[in-house]
Amino acid sequence: MSVKNIYELAESLTEHWSPQVIASVNDQYIKLAKIESQLVWHMHQDEDEAFFVIKGEMKIEYKDSIVNLKEGDFHVVAKGTPHNPVAISDSCWIMLIESKSTLHTGEVQTEKTKSLQEQLSPSEIKNNY
Repeated sequence: MSVKNIYELAESLTEHWSPQVIASVNDQYIKLAKIESQLVWHMHQDEDEAFFVIKGEMKIEYKDSIVNLKEGDFHVVAKGTPHNPVAISDSCWIMLIESKSTLHTGEVQTEKTKSLQEQLSPSEIKNNY
C-alpha cells in the first residue's frame, strides 16, 4: 500500500494541460494537472467529469453560464454538456475524476490534446490502471 501526497505530485508536473493519472478507483481515473489560460470547448458525450481545485482559481465556461472555482471547490460537468475549462490564476492545479473511457478533449483534437497513454506514467501502465 502506498501513500501519495497530492501537493508533491502536482508540484512535480511540468507541462500545462497534460493530466497525469495518479490512481485508479474502480472504473475511474484520478488525475492531476496544472492549467493555464484555456483548454478548448469540448464535451464528453457519455461521461461526467469532476474538477477539484487544489491551488489557484479557474472557471468552467458553459454556453449560457460560468462556474467560478477557487481552492477547495469541486464541480461536476454533466455528460453531454459543452464546456471550456479556463485557468484564472497564472498556474492552477486541479484534480480530475473521470471514467477510464473519457477522452481528454472529447471529440475535439488540438495541440493540447493528450492521449490516455500520455496521461499514464510508466508505473500505471505496468500496473494496468
